[in-house]
Amino acid sequence: MRFNPPARGEVDAAVFDRPAFAELAPFRDLLAHGDWPGLPALQARLQPLWHRHTGAPLAFVDAQSPGDDGLHYEQRIRQRGVIATRRHNWHDLFNALAWKCYPAIKSALNVRQTDCIAQVGRRLRTRAQQALTHFDEAGAVVIVRDASLLELWDAHDWTGLFLHQREAWRDGRITLQVPGHALLEHALCPHLLLTAKALAFLDDGNDRDSATVDVRVAAAVAAPACLLDPQELRPLPLSGIPGWHDAPQDRAFYRHAPCFRPLRAGRRYPPALAWASAAGATA
Repeated sequence: MRFNPPARGEVDAAVFDRPAFAELAPFRDLLAHGDWPGLPALQARLQPLWHRHTGAPLAFVDAQSPGDDGLHYEQRIRQRGVIATRRHNWHDLFNALAWKCYPAIKSALNVRQTDCIAQVGRRLRTRAQQALTHFDEAGAVVIVRDASLLELWDAHDWTGLFLHQREAWRDGRITLQVPGHALLEHALCPHLLLTAKALAFLDDGNDRDSATVDVRVAAAVAAPACLLDPQELRPLPLSGIPGWHDAPQDRAFYRHAPCFRPLRAGRRYPPALAWASAAGATA
């Protein structure tokens, strides 16, 4: 079912104080105040912005007139530095902010997508393209310091992961960032039960600022060490994270809310990616 986001005037500005929007705090004025930002204003606000693979500057251009060049959306970004953007549109506004907050990840995703298009054409989609799209739209990056938390997650033990280990989400043993722009669009409705498509990294350090996360995850995507198949992505019910949903986050919530699905028979996730390996790739 197609998601219809609320109109801009219907969104309570307090929504943008919620954890899902933490990385967008510097751009709260583009989200919570007044009218929609025009494309020239958006372009000016997000400068400097360039493609981390091609080195070319990036421009947000009206989606109704990006140029009759016969290029796919992704090809146009890589070849011309043009991001077709719909006006007055939450989805595309969050996409623009994702380019600003995670330029290395977005650039790596774009290169992988265009490489796939070059291989199979515009009408076919590979398993890798599906994985790349799922992450681009609904992705989260989760960094875990305690391997026992991965065991709970892999088993879909939601009560264990979110309730019994709730302090782990506060003391840094497990952290996450949300580059998925469609996921942020859904987060405009606080009552929704949100589930991310997550890449998991295992790390025993503390080097997790946004810029480092951007570069290291991009290196894994570009290698490519991940996003070869959508089955790599772990579902993570964001609504279960302490403080991320308004419902009482008690045992009954984790047992009965529809986002907390049991592990499907035969489903296995790949090992978490090593944060140290990602660091080496960027050296």
